[in-house]
Amino acid sequence: MSRRPNVKLVPVQGSVAPQAQPEHPAQLGRPRVRTIVVTSGKGGVGKSNLAANLALALAERGARIVLVDGDLAQANLDILLGVHPRYDLQHVLSGQKTMDEIVVNGPAGVKLVPAASGAPELAEIDDFRREALLRALGTVDEHADLMIIDTASGVSRQVTEFCRLGHEVLVVTTPEMPAFSDAYALIKLLQKQGGLNHAPRLVVNMTTGDEEADDTAHRIKLVARRFLGFELECAGTVPFDPSVARAVRAQEPVVTAFPKSPAAAAYRALAARLWKPVTTGPALREEFPQQSQRLEA
Repeated sequence: MSRRPNVKLVPVQGSVAPQAQPEHPAQLGRPRVRTIVVTSGKGGVGKSNLAANLALALAERGARIVLVDGDLAQANLDILLGVHPRYDLQHVLSGQKTMDEIVVNGPAGVKLVPAASGAPELAEIDDFRREALLRALGTVDEHADLMIIDTASGVSRQVTEFCRLGHEVLVVTTPEMPAFSDAYALIKLLQKQGGLNHAPRLVVNMTTGDEEADDTAHRIKLVARRFLGFELECAGTVPFDPSVARAVRAQEPVVTAFPKSPAAAAYRALAARLWKPVTTGPALREEFPQQSQRLEA
């Protein structure tokens, strides 16, 4: 199979940023593998931890994972994975490096596309550079089964554009009312703007038990059904687990640091629901790249 050309972003003086189309019907050049976007309406709900540990849990099941830090200004996936990248997406956006040149190997064979930390100017990039970035991601998925993108928190244009890129969008919340309210606001915005491959799915994080998890999921489902007119599905729940904080301090995912912890078990259960590997030959994989795996809708 011929290798796709490596894309390097080069700033063009005097270029005018084209207006992004709201539904993005043309996907040419964008990632071709199944893409899971992990997002949230507010910070502090464990979104990045879920993205990192889900990537590890999927890799344990045999999936070849590309993990993208889509929080371009306040990245932290490198810290959660315990890796130390020399370059990041800031160097790609400035035209200094290509995507392949910034990718680093993480635990369990996960390939990380790192972003910058403490770069507020990247919190909102223009439409032209954003579209070029999304297309450049298509150059790192050649040998991947799944791409996982961890977005910034909130309802910015950058967040919603990453969500449009995904075949699957996981909205992370906790049982607290502010997180619940902001998760609903994000889901409402995504539905209003359109362009998603599937309706977003909910993940309830840091629950104190099954009853609280079920109650939180039930309440947001009722609100979505009544005011948005669609059935919101809960993809899974993750219990509150002190092991997660201990793993963060150790700069190691809880799936590997404390593999028998309740949170690690929940991440693996979510991975099992999302990833169903299918045995195929190389010829079939090249001819039907989307049929070598199945992401449950």
